[in-house]
Amino acid sequence: MNFPGVIFGDPLMHAIIAEAKKRGKRIDGHSPGVLGEDLKKYAAAGIQTDHECTTLEEARQRAALGMMVWIREGSAARNFEALWPLLLEKPENCGLCSDDKHPDELLVSQIDALVRRAVAKGVPVLAAMRAATLNPVRHYGLPVGLLQPGDPADLVEINNLTDFKVRRTWVNGRLVAENGKTLVARTQVQPINLFNTKAKPPSAFALPAVPGKRFRVIEAIDGQIVTGESIEAPKVSPEGFVLCDPARDLLKLTVVNRYADTPPAVALVRNFGLKSGALASSVAHDSHNIVAVGANDEDLAAAVNLVIKNGGGLSFAAGNIAKALPLPIAGLMTLEDAPTAGAAYQELSTLARQHGCKLQAPYMCLSFLALLVIPKLKLSDRGLFDVGKFALVDPWVD
Repeated sequence: MNFPGVIFGDPLMHAIIAEAKKRGKRIDGHSPGVLGEDLKKYAAAGIQTDHECTTLEEARQRAALGMMVWIREGSAARNFEALWPLLLEKPENCGLCSDDKHPDELLVSQIDALVRRAVAKGVPVLAAMRAATLNPVRHYGLPVGLLQPGDPADLVEINNLTDFKVRRTWVNGRLVAENGKTLVARTQVQPINLFNTKAKPPSAFALPAVPGKRFRVIEAIDGQIVTGESIEAPKVSPEGFVLCDPARDLLKLTVVNRYADTPPAVALVRNFGLKSGALASSVAHDSHNIVAVGANDEDLAAAVNLVIKNGGGLSFAAGNIAKALPLPIAGLMTLEDAPTAGAAYQELSTLARQHGCKLQAPYMCLSFLALLVIPKLKLSDRGLFDVGKFALVDPWVD
């Protein structure tokens, strides 16, 4: 994921790649926007795949270098519409993937929807199905049967080659699902988790203004995990603190270290659109600290504290409203089944929209604002991070 380190010869990154090669491991890539000579260096280092393409040109250049292009359609990053023509041009270099898919959406469809859409656009059935099955199995050397003599019976039965609705599923010859219902027995697990931070007062999210300077604002982009950047003069209180400014869609973004009780990092973000309230999550790639966005400090603190109280999860807070989806397994996974989790997730997303949020997947978009290897501007628990410079930067500029 540290593509600048790979391209510019960081010794640690190349040592990691060398160890992977020594062990015969596949090396997945993660290089949004990288093209031309930089991409050639990246591929030459041994990177074999990428699921971060957002344009057809990015995908074509990777396929031309022999890389596998995983065509992604997640909840926040939706790239199928831009990339599907590669299924016609280079079907041997394509795979279909979801990558960060909401539980409520998973109940409706996943890879089957991409196969369905591809065929509807004129992609040959076998090319679409190859991208969903054969190519990823062969690339990763997965122990999955391919309908060949002697293979284990790993297969799905579908209704037709247009709708691709799964009727039954077998794994290693065992029927494991039928008519949308699992036949696998539920297993109880003991959660493993680590939360070492205390509840935060609203004052913890105070952001002192710097007179005469403007602030670097993270610009969230709907349907993408990349961000933009703008420079704005923030609204400042008489006491000299930066205020949330919902009228200009300038909200506070915070990252709270979940592993140690340290002061939160605070920045500004645009395009969430909240008029009131705050949402928080411990699903915050890749360190999975707590990330939250809010229209005022009180709701921001309440949303963060709901996550801390539950030892991880998603939350929404606005005045007297306080809702959470606990994620007690590492702060990332629920103990509930998919329908229960999906309903809770949908309730939180609806609350965010009712309070003004304009994003189609607010919690998924939020989770990527702390991912320091996706351009352009992100927030870590230690401050604002410029991915292009691959360094922490001063948020205040002249």
